[in-house]
Amino acid sequence: MTRVISVNPTTGEELELEVEETTPEQVVAAANRAAHAARDVAARPLAWRAGLLRAMADQLEDDDAELVDLAMRETALTRPRLEGELRRTAFQLRFFADVVLEGSFLGVSIDHATDSPMGPLPDLRRVRVPLGPVAIFGSSNFPFAFSVPGGDTASALAAGCPVLIKAHPAHPATSQRAFAALARAAHAFDAPEGLLALVFGFEAGVALVEAPGVTAVGFTGSIPAGRALWARANARATPIPFYGELGSANPLVVTSAGAAERAREIGAGIAGSMTLGVGQFCTKPGLLFVPQDEPGDELVASLVNALDELTSMTMLTGGIADHFRLGAVAITGVDGNHHLVGGGAHQGTSVTAQLFEVPATLFADTSSAPLRDEWFGPLAVVIRYRSREELELALDAVSPSLTFSVFSAVKDDDAAWLLSVGQSKAGRVIVNGYPTGVGVSWSMQHGGPWPATTAPASTSVGAASIERWLRPVTYQSVPAALLPDALRDDNPLGVPQRVDGVAREVLATRLG
Repeated sequence: MTRVISVNPTTGEELELEVEETTPEQVVAAANRAAHAARDVAARPLAWRAGLLRAMADQLEDDDAELVDLAMRETALTRPRLEGELRRTAFQLRFFADVVLEGSFLGVSIDHATDSPMGPLPDLRRVRVPLGPVAIFGSSNFPFAFSVPGGDTASALAAGCPVLIKAHPAHPATSQRAFAALARAAHAFDAPEGLLALVFGFEAGVALVEAPGVTAVGFTGSIPAGRALWARANARATPIPFYGELGSANPLVVTSAGAAERAREIGAGIAGSMTLGVGQFCTKPGLLFVPQDEPGDELVASLVNALDELTSMTMLTGGIADHFRLGAVAITGVDGNHHLVGGGAHQGTSVTAQLFEVPATLFADTSSAPLRDEWFGPLAVVIRYRSREELELALDAVSPSLTFSVFSAVKDDDAAWLLSVGQSKAGRVIVNGYPTGVGVSWSMQHGGPWPATTAPASTSVGAASIERWLRPVTYQSVPAALLPDALRDDNPLGVPQRVDGVAREVLATRLG
């Protein structure tokens, strides 16, 4: 058996953990336990689910000091960053407790029996039910918010699904400790065996996607890894939905009027956004469209000055840093690029910010693919455009992303059409703001067309992310005594209902 190794990216120190990589046979057994627990979990009251999520948040906060110390050692991220992320993670769990109790995620619709132009219609009642066990892959860059106790785990549990979590090899000790906090809460709430499982190792991840007991997958990671697992999910005897958040270069466009108003401010702001967390955000702005004029020159100068003030940075793993350096080499190899910031032969996990500049005509050229790819880390490409026509051609060459940002003036002839372009390219369109903040709320969309995600109609952040782990069921002509509580006419749960096509005011007192 292979022991799990924790690596300090700053020092290279390795620590052997008291845990072994999970075998495929162990994964299948865990998935079977989850499948056995699924019906029990789905039948528990909504108040039980909400209480469990809140208890998990409490347990994480009880262990916050130890968790942050572990994460610092395994990720090289700063204490303030990790403390903030842990607070966000606890908030996210409590947020989903509120989503559960609010009840609209159930999508309740009731149509009483009636005559219609097409003939008699029976009594029909529709509600969403849990899919079953969900396999979740923790991400490298957020050891809390997108990992073991993160949004996929919170939303799946809120939906009433057991979860089997693949720990990311970049922070296995943090994953193990965070899972222990979740398990304590589950034990305190008398959760069935099989509600939670944690697995380690590459083979375990593959086995998770293929395990017969698993009914859906949530993944955050690279395009190659996501595509490989997506293919396996669809090659199963019974294919299952695979919700993958993959690659995103996240274009940011500055209009001529916007640059004329506040060039220096925008340039400095972009520098902060593209290097936040060492540029290891899936929403990092990587493609910067700036006008080729005097205000544009001032903006780029401000961006360069801000980046030049930064020292070397430590990335999450040596592999991620190597890929980052490959990106810099690939862009350097494109004829016509101008290397504005960076260089230096850094090794291991140590890197410096990289900034390149190219004309929009070169960016739009089909032979310049490295310019358009996502390069994870503090790297961005400035694309200089001289006209609206050049900007349109360059934007046509951009792959869809998670975000599309526009910096414009109060009165700006270019703003409206750019928002239209953004809507076609991304799941979140931002005006005069930076994309690296992803809020947990009812209205957040964190997704986008391929290759940003494998499922553009879904989101991995916000209240709507719960919908990934649900499927609709219609009850036809079912006696009142046998109906689920959510579908009863007296609405004992107090959840939103659409009755005979009309949204019915909720009169019952909500659970709490």
